[in-house]
Order: sequence, then structure tokens, then C-alpha cells
Amino acid sequence: MDATTISRFSDSSTMRTMSARRPLAAFFLWTASMTDNLLARCAPAAAPAATPHNRHGWALVVLLVGAILPPLDYFIVNLALPAIRDGIGARPAELQLVVSAYACANAVAQITGGRLGDLYGRKRMFMLGMAGFVVASTLCGLADSGAVLVGGRVLQGLFAAILAPQVLATIRSVFTPQEQVRVMGFYGFVFGLAAVIGQLGGGALIDLHPFGLGWRAIFLVNLPIGVLALLGSWRFIPENRPPRGQRIDVPGTVLLSLFLLMLVYPLTHGRDAGWPMWMVACAIGALPVLAALLAVEARQLAAGRDPLLDLRLFRHPVVALGLALAFLFYMLSAFFLSYGIYLQGCLHWSPLASGAAILPLGIGFLSSPLLMPRLVGRFGGYRVLTLGFAMLTAGVAAAAALAGSGAPGIGFYAGIAAIGIGQGLVLPSVVRIVLAEVDASRAGVASGMVTAALQIGAAVGAATLGGMFFAQLGAAPGPLDYVRGFRTSMFALSAILAVCVVLSAALGPIHRRLHAAAA
Repeated sequence: MDATTISRFSDSSTMRTMSARRPLAAFFLWTASMTDNLLARCAPAAAPAATPHNRHGWALVVLLVGAILPPLDYFIVNLALPAIRDGIGARPAELQLVVSAYACANAVAQITGGRLGDLYGRKRMFMLGMAGFVVASTLCGLADSGAVLVGGRVLQGLFAAILAPQVLATIRSVFTPQEQVRVMGFYGFVFGLAAVIGQLGGGALIDLHPFGLGWRAIFLVNLPIGVLALLGSWRFIPENRPPRGQRIDVPGTVLLSLFLLMLVYPLTHGRDAGWPMWMVACAIGALPVLAALLAVEARQLAAGRDPLLDLRLFRHPVVALGLALAFLFYMLSAFFLSYGIYLQGCLHWSPLASGAAILPLGIGFLSSPLLMPRLVGRFGGYRVLTLGFAMLTAGVAAAAALAGSGAPGIGFYAGIAAIGIGQGLVLPSVVRIVLAEVDASRAGVASGMVTAALQIGAAVGAATLGGMFFAQLGAAPGPLDYVRGFRTSMFALSAILAVCVVLSAALGPIHRRLHAAAA
């Protein structure tokens, strides 16, 4: 299908019919058409494109599928836990692991997954990650015990960690800086879409009980989507030939994986386990492992080898500050942890009503990335990042101030919507700013570092700010205890986000000074 065919099809009555009958297919076709038009406008007239514009458009569609599946499978499983418990008799500890084992495995392997793409080719690793994710999803969907399901979730997390960094690294390598503004807008859009589909689509699949599958449908639906994405990646994603002579840094990979495992596992499991002494010791023991990792990587760099973690990246002030902002930004996970519990515990809302209460956030998250090209063109990427953090700070503070034991009002939901808008502006902005400062040959590991910073920030936010929320509840919490816990944790979160406003405002001047000095 060439560019003319795409344009003609997207303008025809066939497109309108598809929009009514198959909205997801229509969305992906529209994305390909929009990207094709974008590339036609952005490409210089005298410079022939390395690949046809329509291939870029369909490549983006495939990449967006790879971007949406990992977060979707994190969000979608929460509403299915009661059905999983009843279906296979999973114990409470196994149900907790169904959620946390995926997040932990994903966080541990992100940087290594990104580096594998740098070394062995991003298209190859994208296809490997997608194929493994499909197989792991099938294992989860066919599981007949809690142990098998947890094992499948670990595999899902590992293959998602191989898949996700290739999306960002390929965007960094294939699209021009002008194109990346809009492409990253689409990237932020699908993250918002994952949150909305995860909250509403998961419940719908369970309630509709398609083909008698019940909760298994939330995993098996990945099978046809993943197979189509595999075929599309083979056809449309351009080859990325890695430089010869580079090898995987085995000592660095082992130490980094051990450090992240010792840090993330206690943070994701400690609160529910009552923080036993071995978990505390495990978290503290991560510090000497980190010191050993830094020493090994410094020796690798001094010897002229290719380390997993290029410590020179951390000396780049924009990259270092961008990673810190990514970490602090995703401490926002504490909001999602406490929001639903507050609505159900204090206001006695049903899970369906609590899921619907996230819609203002989802709408804001979905809409703001699509406005990014215009905002970036007018104000610049660094100011848009600061605007996003300001929206987040105001939204979280408003939700905390207006939370009460009565039904929420318009002001409360306006704060929730502001959180979604801020998320939609911050996520693609911080990713694009960090990757823009990194050489294309290191884009994979840089992508993994950004996503790992997000994952670790989420774990730390849930452990610390979530701990503040639960500390207010006590043994027999009443409505006012839930209000107090929500307000305490959210005011603390708004203070952290206010610091991010200040730090992000410093990024632009730092960037300008660096480039002025280089010139």
C-alpha cells in the first residue's frame, strides 16, 4: 500500500465505516496516514528519504504496538485479580506476585535490554522481545496454577524489557529531530491509551467472558496482536546494523541486574510482607553492589572496552538531570495506588465506579501529547516539560486539598484531569530531551536507562508515599482515616513535583550553555 493509497483510503467512506466498526484498526490506520503526511511535510525537498514515507508510517504503527503492550499488561491485570483467585485458587501471596513480579522483572532488565539492541540490532531485538512476550502471554493465559501464572509474568516482564527500549531507540535513529516531536506525542498518547484500556477494557473482557475464557482473555488477546506486530516489524521496521567487534559486558550486566533486583524486589514486596529483616538487609546490601558496579564499569571504560553503563552519560548534566526527573516523576505511582483505595474505602465506591473515576485523568493524558507539536513549536521543549510538571503539581495539590468524606466535586475532578495533562506532557518530553543528548549508537542503553529510572521511581513512590498513606489507616480505618492518608501522601507528592518544576526550569539554560561552549 503506497502513500497515495493510504491517503485515499483514509479519506474515503471505508475509513468512516471502519471507525464505527473497528475503532482500534481505524486508529492505527489513521496514525500511519498522519505519520506519512508528517514525513512528507518535514522531509527536505532536495534530500531523498532513506526509506519511503509510507514505510516510516507503518513502522511507527508497529512501534506503537510495541510501546502499548508492556504498560497495558501492567494496568490490565489489577481488575482481574479476584477472577484469577476464584479461577485457579491462587493464594494472596501469588496474587501479589502476579502484579509485582512483572514490574520487578521489567525494571531489572530494562538497561540490559536496551544495550542488546545497540549491540545486536534493534529490529532483531524488537522481534525477539515481541515473540517472547507473545509466548509468555500465552503461558499466562493457559496457566492452571498460581505458580505457573507468576512464572509467565516474570517472562512477560523480561521480554517486555527487551521490547520497550527498542521502540525509543528506533524512534531516535529513524526519525529526524523535527519528526520526533510529533512521534513522541504519539508515544505519550499510547501510554495514556494503555492506562484507559487497562482500567476499562480489562473489566470488559472479564465481564463479557469471550469464548468462555474469562480472565484468561486479558493475556490471550496479546496473541493475535503480537503476531501481527511481528509480521509488521519484519516488513516495515528498517534494519539497524550494529558496529562489529562489540560484545556484551557480562560483569556489568550481572552486577547491574543484581543491584536492581536487590533494590526493586524489597520496594515492591516489603510493605505487604511487613518488612522482614532479610528484605531490609537486601535493600541495604544493594549499595555495595552499586559501588562494585561503578568500579567495574570505570575499569572497563579506562581499558577502552565497551561497558554496559557508559559513566560518561552521567557526567552530561542534561542527561543526568533528565534521568533524575524521570525517577521523581514516576513516584506519581503512589497516586494510583492510593486513589482507588481512597474511593473504595472512604466513599465505598465499587471497583467499576473507582475505575471510571480515573477517566478525567485518562482524557487529559490522551489529549495533551497530541498538542505537543504546537506547544513545543511555540514555547520550546524545555518549557513544555516545566509546564507539565507545574500541571502535575497543581493537580495533585488540588486533589489532596479537596479530598473529603463526601462525594467529590468539580474542582476535585479538575485536579485529576490536570494530573493527566501533566503526565501526557512530561513523559514524552523527558524521554525526548534525554535521548536527544545521546549518540544514536547508545540510544538503546539510554532508552533502557530512562525506562529503568521510571520503573525504580514507581517502586520507590509506592514504597515511601504509599507507606505514608497506609500508615494513617490503622487496624480498623474509618472514612476520615482514608482522607487523612490520601491528603498526607498527596501533599508530600506535590512537594516532590514542585521540586521537579524548579529542576526542569534549569534544564533549558544548562542545555544552551553546553551548546554555546561547544560552538
